[in-house]
Amino acid sequence: MKSHVKAVVIGGGVVGCSVLYHLAKAGWTDIMLIERSELTSGSSWHAAGGFHTLNGDPNVAKLQAYTVQLYKEIEEISGQSCSLHLTGGVMMADTPERMDFLRLAHAKGRYLGMDTELITPSEAKAMFPLMDEKNFVGAMWDPVEGHLDPSGTTIAYSKAAKKLGAEIVLRNRVVDLTQQPDGTWNVVTEQGTVHAEHVVNCGGLWAREIGRMVGVELPVLAMEHMYLLTEPMPEVEEFNKSTGREMIGVLDFKGEIYTRQERNGILLGTYEKACKPWSPVNTPWDFGHELLQPDIDRIAPSLEIGFKHFPGIEKAGIKQIINGPFTFALDGNPLVGPVQGLTNFWCACAVMAGFSQGGGVGLALSNWMVHGDPGFDVWGMDVARFGEWAGLRYTNAKVRENYSRRFSIRFPNEELPAARPAQTTPLYDTMLANNAVMGDSWGLETPLWFAPKGTEPKDIVSFHRSNDFGPIGEEVRATREKVGVTEIANFAKYEVSGPAAEEFLNRLMTNRMPKVGRIVLTPMVNEFGKLIGDFTIAKSGEDRFMIWGSSAAQKYHMRWFEKHLPKDGSVRIHRFDQTLVGLSIAGPKSRDLLQKLVDVDVSTKAFRFMDFREMAVGGAPCMVNRITYTGDLGYEIWMAPAYQRLVYKAIKEAGEEFGLVDFGMRALLSMRLEKNFPTWFRELRPIYGPFEGSMDRFIKLEKNDFIGREASAKEHAEGPKLRRVSFIVDAADADVMGDEPIWAKVSKDYGTVEKPHGYGAPRFDTTGKEVRGSRAAEGASAVRGIADGDWRVVGWVTSGGYAHYVQKSMAQGYVPAALAEDESAGLFEIEILGHRRPARINVEPPFDPSGEKMRT
Repeated sequence: MKSHVKAVVIGGGVVGCSVLYHLAKAGWTDIMLIERSELTSGSSWHAAGGFHTLNGDPNVAKLQAYTVQLYKEIEEISGQSCSLHLTGGVMMADTPERMDFLRLAHAKGRYLGMDTELITPSEAKAMFPLMDEKNFVGAMWDPVEGHLDPSGTTIAYSKAAKKLGAEIVLRNRVVDLTQQPDGTWNVVTEQGTVHAEHVVNCGGLWAREIGRMVGVELPVLAMEHMYLLTEPMPEVEEFNKSTGREMIGVLDFKGEIYTRQERNGILLGTYEKACKPWSPVNTPWDFGHELLQPDIDRIAPSLEIGFKHFPGIEKAGIKQIINGPFTFALDGNPLVGPVQGLTNFWCACAVMAGFSQGGGVGLALSNWMVHGDPGFDVWGMDVARFGEWAGLRYTNAKVRENYSRRFSIRFPNEELPAARPAQTTPLYDTMLANNAVMGDSWGLETPLWFAPKGTEPKDIVSFHRSNDFGPIGEEVRATREKVGVTEIANFAKYEVSGPAAEEFLNRLMTNRMPKVGRIVLTPMVNEFGKLIGDFTIAKSGEDRFMIWGSSAAQKYHMRWFEKHLPKDGSVRIHRFDQTLVGLSIAGPKSRDLLQKLVDVDVSTKAFRFMDFREMAVGGAPCMVNRITYTGDLGYEIWMAPAYQRLVYKAIKEAGEEFGLVDFGMRALLSMRLEKNFPTWFRELRPIYGPFEGSMDRFIKLEKNDFIGREASAKEHAEGPKLRRVSFIVDAADADVMGDEPIWAKVSKDYGTVEKPHGYGAPRFDTTGKEVRGSRAAEGASAVRGIADGDWRVVGWVTSGGYAHYVQKSMAQGYVPAALAEDESAGLFEIEILGHRRPARINVEPPFDPSGEKMRT
């Protein structure tokens, strides 16, 4: 075993071996994988081995598609078969709501290059005759699904990595990790100490324990997962014989089960409601190639539905029940990337769908380590997406909830209850008393909307407009015409201070820094000129700046800030989190209201648009920004939590004469649509350049050599390929939710839609005749549904909803730059729940296009 290497990968499951292979492929050959036992000794060896490309996050879906494509490559390099069975698969919907979900998933596939197809239950039965099609209303076919040999695939990754120069050390547990003053690591093992520049935690079932070695409590939990294998079934053998094909995979939402062919029988697995964590506090190091005791009673409700839906399976004998632990993060997606607060400590864990995601995780992480950027938008997998509130008990509750809902529909207005409330402001009880419907905003309870008195404050979840539609409209109208107040504690808040603070911020941000008492809005881009932040910055003193941004990105941004901090201590950064909270008042009467609360002049001349002041509000020391996300006249008022109740009470009392109303986050987001304002991690993401994001006026290329300036200047000179635009949509009773395809009536292919994955499987009926389906197996270059005459999918929706004051359904999204200013009617359509609705670009915001109201 070497004593010095560039990187140590801890863990020999499919993810660890994938990371090792991709690092070696990227040119880092002085690397070592250390495994406590044998390869696949954690979860990999007993996995069901299924793979698919569909994911709720389109960016994760792209990496899953890459994973499937990768298997042929590693087979060729390693000489090891993955036993790839590309059967295709269907998702079965038993209700109209689940069919709407499949329509959404199918629509996403249009711009991802996925060759999915909505089919009838009878068509699904032709490929899986064990089902009773009368239990279903529809299905979605995906040709890029199948299964493989988990152990063989892991060995293929490892052999390919070794051929490229990597080293693998088995039967050698890592017992400690210590970091040196220069940022390098001592990896202490049972066989000695290895000195490494980088450490990657691919510990799988033991990822939590490895994190604790460096003082990090990762939000990951192992759950018991069961699947059963049947005895050989004559029906399966007859289907194989008569068609020459293997049975497809099937996912049944109602039964919370998945099933596929395994040899001459069937494999059936469950994500049961009565789920059970495994080792919720500590993972035993001596656990190895073992299985857990089956508990068929726990999965009996799912089996009962499964046998009803698939009566052909009920008659089969059960040969074996597999019960083994798998790790999950809070939302079911992996934890990938560098850990904020540590140097060169990386994670690639909680990859529960290792054979769908392992290749993409390895690629993204290797890019990140070698090139400084993952090369993809991996926010949905970034380890920084959870805060300190995601501790052990929170994680245990949230993972159980996620597991039990694995095959459940998540509606766009659905708030999940587990582990809540985790964080609350001093106004939490007051908001509940005001009939607020609360939502979870990065672990913080935040008012979403206010139900009318006498009604239950509860969302009726739906893909269509729901019971919040009317009340949100009232909140918006009252705010636009009079004045409203909302809680804004869920923003990120930072203080940057020190003699080099302004120089530091000028280096990070694209806009110039403000003068004392003034505010600027500014994006932040990475070295590649891609958007990684969007901030409000106020200069509160000669060497002091206040910064506000996205709450969900706090650790993400702190990681970036810390990476670029000068080492001489000339800049200090403080993240307030919930030690600083806020309220916002907005609307034409907001100045009159504020004036009653303060003892200083806040007239237009004395307190201008984009001014910052420290003043007493209602008798409490506060910081006040003359700006709001509503795009109207308004103010953000920031205070220590101890003063929030006092300030809110003063606002409510003084605002009574002006018709003050409470409004929630959904009303705020509705009002931002009317101003064409973007949101972070929807419109502004690391896959877009600042000019693509239509942030032109905030990019000062001439100011200094800020990070990403060269790439941004190139984008500006060559012109952006895409542009963020705002649409007015002729919607019916459902508005866009995000990730819908944008169609345009154009003869030219603008090339914005990705090509198919390259893997595919034709479908056959029970007579062996090919039926409608994927043409990818034939090398097709077109994607089903991407082109329809002169209509083509040219872009995608990032967010939207109903803009209540202008009474328009609106959407934002990205289209080719050549189309971005074409306001012609009849040019665009946006697909909503399977229906293409007319849409028209509106270049100017429909509310106050000149911006006069917020400047008055």
